[in-house]
Amino acid sequence: MPKPVYALVGKDLFLQLDKLAQLVREFQGDVQRIDFDGETAELAGVLDELRTFTMFAGHKIVVVRNAETFITRYREQLERYIADVSGGGTLVLRCNSLPANQRIYKLIIKSGQVVDCNPPKDLVKWAAERAKQYHQIQLLLDAARLLCELIGDDLGRIDNELAKLALQNNNGKISADLVSTSVSFQREQEMWDMTNELAAGHADSAVRRWRQLVQLDPSTEYRAVTWLTMWLEKVRKALTMLQQGCSRGEIAKAARLFPPS
Repeated sequence: MPKPVYALVGKDLFLQLDKLAQLVREFQGDVQRIDFDGETAELAGVLDELRTFTMFAGHKIVVVRNAETFITRYREQLERYIADVSGGGTLVLRCNSLPANQRIYKLIIKSGQVVDCNPPKDLVKWAAERAKQYHQIQLLLDAARLLCELIGDDLGRIDNELAKLALQNNNGKISADLVSTSVSFQREQEMWDMTNELAAGHADSAVRRWRQLVQLDPSTEYRAVTWLTMWLEKVRKALTMLQQGCSRGEIAKAARLFPPS
């Protein structure tokens, strides 16, 4: 049974978006999703959306990204709302951190749920469990190690690779040989090149790369939704840090952009 309030806490963008997608699926029927940026959102607007019933969907989810700023500005009012949630929509607060000793954290635990969205300490274990739970395949230990070595700690790219490997195997088991011969690492690099063209403002080149990707791999159009959403989140974060006077090196490290240029 979905809860009235969630806090998605952690620095991994993929885990936040993945959990948010799970929440949407948990509700029966159509769901209306409303998004706010915590740096600019007004409390009245967020609460109005939560308390107003949707006319065209069964339930409403109100998402506040960059929720740290929002919580700081409206801490007391949010605590009162969470302490006495009575029906309405579901509030989802997305934030990098939320100390467990804060009152609002304890109130969310009581009324809803705090979800850890920090990168896993054991990446190989995470990849193996993700393969089993979400892709119904067995990722052998040596294959999991190789996959993580080839991709690194980008959980979104690991998940994309697992989805592709699930279509390529015959017996439900993924070996290191299959991982090493998979061509999708090249496809992910091409996807990366496409978003780099977008970042540089080269729309024509980006569209040309997109057409090539779709021609080479029809599944691109499905995998690209998650990839582009994550890229747009990184762009927004980078622009915000740039406005705050952060150096390009700091921005590249925080947003996990490569190459930094």
